Amino acid sequence: MSAFSLYRLWAVVLKEFVQLRRDRLTFAMMIGIPLIQLTLFGFAINSDPKHLPLAVRSAESTPYTRSIIEALVHTDYFTLVRLTDSEAEADRLLAEGKVQFVLAIPPGFTRALLRGEHPALLMQADATDPSATANALAAVQQIEGQALTHDLTGPLAHLKGRAGAFQIEFHRRYNPEGITQYNIVPGLMGVILTMTMIMMTALAITREHERGTMENLLAMPVQPLEVMIGKIVPYILVGYVQVAVIMAASKWVFQVPMEGSMLLLVVGILVFILANLTVGITVSSVSRNQAQAMQMSFFFLLPSILLSGFMFPFRGMPEWAQVIGTALPLTHFLRFIRGLLLKGNDWALAWPHLWPLLLFILIVMGVGLLRYRRTLD
Repeated sequence: MSAFSLYRLWAVVLKEFVQLRRDRLTFAMMIGIPLIQLTLFGFAINSDPKHLPLAVRSAESTPYTRSIIEALVHTDYFTLVRLTDSEAEADRLLAEGKVQFVLAIPPGFTRALLRGEHPALLMQADATDPSATANALAAVQQIEGQALTHDLTGPLAHLKGRAGAFQIEFHRRYNPEGITQYNIVPGLMGVILTMTMIMMTALAITREHERGTMENLLAMPVQPLEVMIGKIVPYILVGYVQVAVIMAASKWVFQVPMEGSMLLLVVGILVFILANLTVGITVSSVSRNQAQAMQMSFFFLLPSILLSGFMFPFRGMPEWAQVIGTALPLTHFLRFIRGLLLKGNDWALAWPHLWPLLLFILIVMGVGLLRYRRTLD
């Protein structure tokens, strides 16, 4: 072997550049991943969500109650989306996740206010995600002495001297102590299932190509749908094993409550597992090799983790990011699993989070079948 040669070194370098130019997916990863991260972290991620949906359950409507509501809206942390006089409707809105807060104004509030009795309002918060409500609740405390500044005039001016003419009591629903594990651990179930189910199945068909066994599979008298389902079914069991481990840790290590139906949990997890497996098998049918399958999986996993509401409050993201997040299975599963475990949601309340997953399965499976038929030619 001769001495080190810059000529041979340069030949190897040129060869690598030629291969890189031919491997478009790798080049896309080099450019695409930094751009995605810059976009998501720079524009989409916000740990201080504002304009959170607020419902008001009011037993009376007076200039004073309207001023309080306006003061809440002017903090920019709240957006009034519903006025109701029904406690049942307010509870349903919180359980469904359609509102983040409910302000309850009791009957006789104005009369007690004018008498200087320091009446109390009740602010209920969906505290399944403590980080999404902490800053908003802190802003509520600041309006007690400011909301009625322009209303308490003349004979009522003496009420301004008090420590707020009224007070606001807080009730953090579903997670009164604000325990972070109650929010993180159920979310980890979705993240772990997403990562493992997609990555394992993404290698399913590409592995057949690289091992040279795809020809035998294509020669068998089976339909594309049968091949895809056959490759998916074993991983369903793997997914349930992971769920069993996570649920055991949730109960015995982190003491996460289980308020909902176990049957509903099993069904919902099955739908979510199938949604991720269809993504993996579709990626596998599109990829040429296992390296490409892993790279394409990463393109799906990164937005799923960042835009689903697992790491950052979903309502804190801009609308375009929420649209993308709504198209991801993990977003709907997080709402389903947190609602089931912490809120005790029943089938009716869980269905709005399950049907998008079923629709996702049909669409992605259809794309996978179309792509798989091309590979038969």
